[in-house]
Amino acid sequence: MTDMTIMQDTSPTALASGLRTIEFEINALKELEALLSNGMGALFSRAVEMISRSEGRVIISGIGKSGHVGQKIAATFASTGTPAFFVHPSEASHGDLGMIRPEDIIVALSWSGETVELTNIITYSRRFKVPLIAITSNENSALGRNSDVVLALPKVQEACPHNLAPTSSTIMQLAIGDALAIALLEAKGFSAVDFKTFHPGGNLGAKLRLVKDLMHVGERLPLVSQDMPMGEALVTMTEKSFGCLGALDGSGRLVGVITDGDLRRNMQADLLSRHVRDVMKPSPITIHEEMLASAALEQINASSITALFVLRDEKPIGIVHIHDLLRAGVA
Repeated sequence: MTDMTIMQDTSPTALASGLRTIEFEINALKELEALLSNGMGALFSRAVEMISRSEGRVIISGIGKSGHVGQKIAATFASTGTPAFFVHPSEASHGDLGMIRPEDIIVALSWSGETVELTNIITYSRRFKVPLIAITSNENSALGRNSDVVLALPKVQEACPHNLAPTSSTIMQLAIGDALAIALLEAKGFSAVDFKTFHPGGNLGAKLRLVKDLMHVGERLPLVSQDMPMGEALVTMTEKSFGCLGALDGSGRLVGVITDGDLRRNMQADLLSRHVRDVMKPSPITIHEEMLASAALEQINASSITALFVLRDEKPIGIVHIHDLLRAGVA
C-alpha cells in the first residue's frame, strides 16, 4: 500500500475527528459565554475590579495543562498593562512563596479545584490575606471554598473521546483569561502607544512605531513657497528626491503638494515659467506625528501616493515615504 493510499484512506476520518474537536470546543465557549452573560457576570466584574485596584502584581498558578494555560494568561496580562507572572505551585512549596507579597493578588487555575500542589499557595493566601481568585469547574472544591472570587466554568465534555484529555476545558480557561486581560486593558485605558512599550521587537513592534520615529525632518523636507517659479521649484524637488514637493503660504502653512504625476499632467511648454501655486494640488492629504506607522502605510496605500507630509498646527514638520515604512518592517 502506498503512502498516497494511506492518506486517502485515513484523511476523511482524521478530518472528521478534527472538525469534531473544533465543534466540541466551540460549544464549550458558547456555554461559557452564556454563563458569563448570566450567573457569572457579577463575579467576573468583581474579579476585574479586584485586580485593577490591586497595588501589587497578579500571581498566576496552576499545574499540568492548567499550568500551561496559566503561563499564557500571565504573559497576556503582563503585555497588556497588568503586571503578572507565573508561579509554579510545586516550586512555591520550596521557597517561591516568598515571591508573593501581601499587596499582590493570586489567580489559581484547577479544573477539579482539588489539586494537591495548590494547597500551600491557598494556605499562604489565607494566612497573609492575599486575595485569591479561582478559575475552576467546582466552586465547592477546596480551592473554591477558600477563594474570594470563584469563576466557576461550566462542566462540559472534553473533545477527547475518552473525556479525559483537557481540551474543551483548557480552551475555556484560555478564554476567561483573555476576557480578564482585555477587560483590564480597557479599564486602564491601555493604548496602542502603551502596547508598543512592551512589544518593541519583531513585526508587531514595527507596526506599533509612530510616524515621528520614522519621518525625515529639517533640511530634508522638500518645501518651497507657493509663489516660486516652477523652474526653481523643480531643482528643490530633484535634490530632495521624495518624488513630491510641498507648497507653503506666507505663514509657513502647507497649502498644496506637487507630485511626479502632477508634473506629467502639466507637461507643457510654459511649465518652467509657471508658479508653484498654478501646478500644485491644494488641500493635500497629511498625517500627524503621533499616528501609528501602520496607519500611515494604510493611508499611503489607500491614497495611491508614495509620501505624506506630517503637520503640526498646519505647518509641515516632517515627511514619511513608503520606503521608510517598508524598510522599518511595517508591512
